[in-house]
Amino acid sequence: MASRFARFRHLSVKRLITKSTRTVAGQVLVFQVALVVLLVACGVFALILQSERDSSAEARRRSTAVAQTFAHSPGVLAALRTPDPSKLLQPLTEAARRAADVDFIVVMDTEGIRYTHPLPDRIGKRFVGEIGPSLAGKVYVESVDGPLGREVQATVPIRNADSEEVVALVSAGMKVKNVESQLNRQLPIILGAGAGALVLSAGVTALVGRRLRRQTHSLAPDEMALMYEHHDTVLHSVREGVLIVAADGRLMLANDEARRLLELPPDIEGRLVSDLPGLDPDTKALLASGREVTDEVHLSGERLIAVNQRPTGREGGPRETVVTLRDSTELQAVTGRAEVARERLRLLYDAGLHIGTTLDVLRTADELARVPIPRFADFVTVDLADAVLHGEEPAPTGTDMRRAAVAGIVDDHPLTEQGRLFDYQPSTPHARGYGSGRSQLVSDLPAATDWRLQDPGRAGAIIDYGIHSLITAPIQARGVVLGMASFWRTQQHERFNEEDVSLAEELVARAAISIDNARRYTREHALAVTLQRSLLPQAMPQQNALDIAYRYLPAQSGVGGDWFDVIPMPGGRVALAVGDVVGHGLHAAATMGRLRTAVHNFSTLDLPPDELLSHLDDLVGSIDQSETAESAAGVVGATCLYGIYDPVTSRYVVARAGHLAPALVRPDGTVTFPEVPAGPPLGLGGMPFQTAELCLAEGTQLVLYTDGLIEDRRRDLDVGMALLRDALAGKPGRAPEETCQDVLDSVLPGRPKDDVALLVARTRQLPPDRIADWDVPPEPAAVAGMRDAVSRRLEAWGLSEFGFTMELILSELITNAIRYGSGPIHVRLIRDRTLICEVADGSSTSPHLRYAATTDEGGRGLFLVSQMAERWGTRYTPQGKVIWAEQALPQVP
Repeated sequence: MASRFARFRHLSVKRLITKSTRTVAGQVLVFQVALVVLLVACGVFALILQSERDSSAEARRRSTAVAQTFAHSPGVLAALRTPDPSKLLQPLTEAARRAADVDFIVVMDTEGIRYTHPLPDRIGKRFVGEIGPSLAGKVYVESVDGPLGREVQATVPIRNADSEEVVALVSAGMKVKNVESQLNRQLPIILGAGAGALVLSAGVTALVGRRLRRQTHSLAPDEMALMYEHHDTVLHSVREGVLIVAADGRLMLANDEARRLLELPPDIEGRLVSDLPGLDPDTKALLASGREVTDEVHLSGERLIAVNQRPTGREGGPRETVVTLRDSTELQAVTGRAEVARERLRLLYDAGLHIGTTLDVLRTADELARVPIPRFADFVTVDLADAVLHGEEPAPTGTDMRRAAVAGIVDDHPLTEQGRLFDYQPSTPHARGYGSGRSQLVSDLPAATDWRLQDPGRAGAIIDYGIHSLITAPIQARGVVLGMASFWRTQQHERFNEEDVSLAEELVARAAISIDNARRYTREHALAVTLQRSLLPQAMPQQNALDIAYRYLPAQSGVGGDWFDVIPMPGGRVALAVGDVVGHGLHAAATMGRLRTAVHNFSTLDLPPDELLSHLDDLVGSIDQSETAESAAGVVGATCLYGIYDPVTSRYVVARAGHLAPALVRPDGTVTFPEVPAGPPLGLGGMPFQTAELCLAEGTQLVLYTDGLIEDRRRDLDVGMALLRDALAGKPGRAPEETCQDVLDSVLPGRPKDDVALLVARTRQLPPDRIADWDVPPEPAAVAGMRDAVSRRLEAWGLSEFGFTMELILSELITNAIRYGSGPIHVRLIRDRTLICEVADGSSTSPHLRYAATTDEGGRGLFLVSQMAERWGTRYTPQGKVIWAEQALPQVP
């Protein structure tokens, strides 16, 4: 039957080819001309559509560009802040509208109320269009029926330059009829070009048709039949199934490969595809539908068949469907394995990107718990040794384990909550994995019993929840186990297998390095913070000249080199110092300690601020020269501000080396930044430092700070200085502690990148009744008179019991000034926390303490002074020197 049908089909095709060959010569030209006309018509139509689309797109682009340009134009934000924005914005929008060749530019507030419009009566009314996307910060283009008719408009946000907040909106657009007018102007050109193309194509078609007639005229019917036979041979020889299905659902053709793949019987041609035996119902439905598909996989017996289906008859031929079939059983298996491998690689890639983004142990553990969900596990728990969280080495056994992270597809799970401290029971998979350093697989949790010993009650809840398998992998780095990561699966995944263990180990290995780095960073950071805080002042010294408050805030990324100090000086004076060492870490903290120690040592010499900074500059330069590449990097950069306040004269003498000038808050609340000569940073050398002398009213607050307070990447230095001025101003009588807190709350960024040192000192003035001074004639006889005067003053202060000692000290100091110094000689007695005696003369010669021999007539005066006074010393002034001595008082008056 099949062979008869095939021979009948061959004979019919041959007769049809012979008859067609006789008539093709006369019809080919007609067909070609008709085809050319159709192509030209389609081309003209396509040009018209393209022109219309380009005009519309140009209108949208122009509207968007004009709106964005106006939104970022200078002066728009300032105009919006005025009481009447329309007065300023209306002329601007009209000028911009005419210049940009658009029909309108509308500025509105965030509620959609217009500030501008080409029709003035529309100002103050609500904008016609959608403003929600633009309020969210997006550019929104739409077509609406507006006041000017059908409009194409683009709406963009106007943002505040500082906070990126949307403060207003601007919309620009064109009327649709103006866009269509551009298309009408282009239409004659398009039609003319189409007509020219038609004439040209007709001529070319005539020439080509004549050539084709000559070429096909010599082709005989038997040759055409031979071509068909060749085609039939190829059709049944290819290794791809081919089906032709008619429009009524009948199978017209099936080649040999299609019969084999679908296991079709021999007499299948001419039958409805719905009646074909052995086909899957989905496959029958696809063949009968005629819809176009590409590589759609269907089941045929044990084979997976990739089906491609395309309709025919688009040029007037019969409405049929051509189907090609390809056996993809082995390909699907290989593809499935490749897809699994690709998913695992993608998971590992994501783990590399998202695990270890910070040097925080808990944050890294949380990242490890979240990355595998839900692609690899439904729940993940991370347990770390408690010592690891503090930067220490973990114990060799699974004791003192803390649940560092828990994550899952849902939050209401029965697993142990985060933060719980517990010990691993020896027989559990967690304890075995921790002790051996090998992963443990429990593929059937309900059947296993050893893991239940950790918490039997919770284990039952886990089984009831539907968790059925577990992989627990050790988190180890440098051969040390830091903790355990556990992966749990529910019914939504298949049970874990050995291949999953290798993937879990790879995930944990990537996280283990980051956790160990974070652990070591935590330890080093704690050491650096401890070192730095030990180098900073632990408590403020007792003194009566200043009320002190201070703050020190380390940087988020690590300790830095900011420091401050308060140093009591002879004569009731107090030195204030603040400095900054560039960089972070142990080196910066150690360098800060060296500089602070040097300032302390130099201050004992009672040097003026400029001379002290010169000595400090020499010291930093010598440190840089002596440091080698193997030991340290030297002092990369350091600044310092040093000043001395005298409560007797209310004068503040200050100098700075590359540091920010202090702020002064006067008793009335006004703030100034005095002009202090800016010297170079420490270590540069070659430049002298200069001092500034300020006379301060009592109650004035000195505010010293480092650059971390006012500098930030998100704002300019001038902005930080303005914020500091605003935080300090307008609150007279505020205590230094309150000033510190207000400054930090108002000026400091949310997460400062640099450490901050802040020192606030409110000045006091020593009352005049606690100061006594006399001018002494350069005569030895004047010594007795000074003893009497000092004795009377001490008696008036109620300190007569110190009279003998002070008279003896004063006698020796005045005698040395008369004998070895030069005039004028001045004596000052100060009652502060100690009793201070100062003798000033015009000589710069400093006395030296020595031990006199038994035969020496002199040389014992300063020795007696050093024995009877609590401390004594010499300081130099522009007029000469001052020799001072202090006696301790029983209590602070």
